[in-house]
Amino acid sequence: MYNEIMKALEEAANDDSAVTVLTGNGDYYCSGNDLSNFTQISPSGMEESAKNSAEMLRKFVQHFIDFPKPLIAVVNGPAVGISVTLLGLFDIVYATDQATFHTPFSNLGQSPEGCSSYTFPKIMGLTKATEMLLFNKKLTAAEACSQGLVAEVFPDSTFQKETLAVSKQLIRNMEKEKLYEVNSQECECLMERWLSEECMQAVMSFMQKKSKL
Repeated sequence: MYNEIMKALEEAANDDSAVTVLTGNGDYYCSGNDLSNFTQISPSGMEESAKNSAEMLRKFVQHFIDFPKPLIAVVNGPAVGISVTLLGLFDIVYATDQATFHTPFSNLGQSPEGCSSYTFPKIMGLTKATEMLLFNKKLTAAEACSQGLVAEVFPDSTFQKETLAVSKQLIRNMEKEKLYEVNSQECECLMERWLSEECMQAVMSFMQKKSKL
């Protein structure tokens, strides 16, 4: 899963899209890591496996940190583990009213990842972040929205339609800002050209040639 998402992010970073949207396929946004992997590692290989997994996770999260375009999460259902902790690295998070957000780290003897130990207290405050990251509190979509993790919650029946409309509007607004920027740059450049001796001579030469026609 990690390699596939990293590859998708790399491709999205280099295509001509304005924004990138990440969502789930099916009833869940993401059900978290496959914990059965832990049971398949021999005791002698545990240290090497832990090092390799930590390095993979570091690279995976760094892809989100370094992603150059606005990143939107469309949480279409329950989200567990790293799919939740990564949300603090997204620019905007939308959710269906059926979504839940669960980070059961202490139940599994693990610790937070995805930079959530920094982003969650910053987003929702230390107390709420502690409830979620250390005491396994599962948030509803409404709670996640009230605490700032989610920007807007949509009814499940119209979720896909409404998030698509909002995403398209965001893309249009971003394109408009880019066009404003390009327009200003072009005008600044033209102003410099109009004040140049070269431009004045070229215009005078053109007008003289035109008058002889």
